[in-house]
Amino acid sequence: MSKDFIPSYKKISDSEFEKRIDAAYEIFKECICCPNECKVNRLDGQTSLCFSTDKPIVSSYTLHFGEEPLISGNRGAGNIFFGNCNLKCVYCQNYLISQNPQTEKNNEISVDQLSRIMLGLQSRKSHNIGLVSPTHFAAPIIHAIFLASKKGLNIPIIYNSNGYDSVQTLKLFDDIIDIYLPDFKYGDDETAKIYSKAKNYFEVTKSAIKEMYNQVGSELVIDNNVLMRGLIIRHLILPNGLADTERIFRFISELDKKIHISLMSQYYPTNNAHKYELINRTISYKEYQKAIDLLEKYELENGWVQEYESNDYYRPFFDESRDNPFKNE
Repeated sequence: MSKDFIPSYKKISDSEFEKRIDAAYEIFKECICCPNECKVNRLDGQTSLCFSTDKPIVSSYTLHFGEEPLISGNRGAGNIFFGNCNLKCVYCQNYLISQNPQTEKNNEISVDQLSRIMLGLQSRKSHNIGLVSPTHFAAPIIHAIFLASKKGLNIPIIYNSNGYDSVQTLKLFDDIIDIYLPDFKYGDDETAKIYSKAKNYFEVTKSAIKEMYNQVGSELVIDNNVLMRGLIIRHLILPNGLADTERIFRFISELDKKIHISLMSQYYPTNNAHKYELINRTISYKEYQKAIDLLEKYELENGWVQEYESNDYYRPFFDESRDNPFKNE
């Protein structure tokens, strides 16, 4: 990493950091941490849709080499996979950790342990810390970043979410997160409700992405072919046009055509996808090409496109290994 780059969280005063931590935990008292707004007291051990208290659940942490090239670099992203999720995607490839709360309860750790995991990944020369599915653990994550920073953490932090984020919570990460990596899954709310049990997904995610954009902009800060700061929006092509790709790309182009898109073709039916006829297959080449054509139509020229055959390459094996679930070290 360049000696000239200083992660945003290194620039915040201790008093400001402590205010953010207190505000994040305050939200947990009647939880509105995410757009589900369950309003349970997670500080008191109550749970709801994400099946999580205030203690972070870390299902896996590893060097990951299968992210976008600017994120994985040549030493890997230091990914931390948080257990449980605020969505219930019927086709989730990480369902063994995202929708298995009774088992993942065993992976609850302290904030101090989470901070040490961050430092440990840095000591393994990871280019960054990738927070995968962080939304429902905002408070302990901010707290852990503060502790890790005091002990020498000095690499960019990636907020890698499903896009179903609260603007109020995202504002607590302003000047803490340097890289936002959200999904934008659906352009249609009814589809989101059927396949991810999410209400108002399109409007909620638009607002979340606008906030991320307001924080870091569209220009990427890159050093030695590794991303230091910026926004990348991931979009997964779904069978039968269920993602409503055109509506999503139209919104992004109206926000800023310079935004980087990571177009993903890796969909494969897993978890409970077999129960839903329209989503129980991989995408066709025609569907793949149509999504690429829509990038061109809306002049979204920055980013990456996965190869058509990618559904065979990016499968996790959390049932076989939590230390290296992608078998890529």
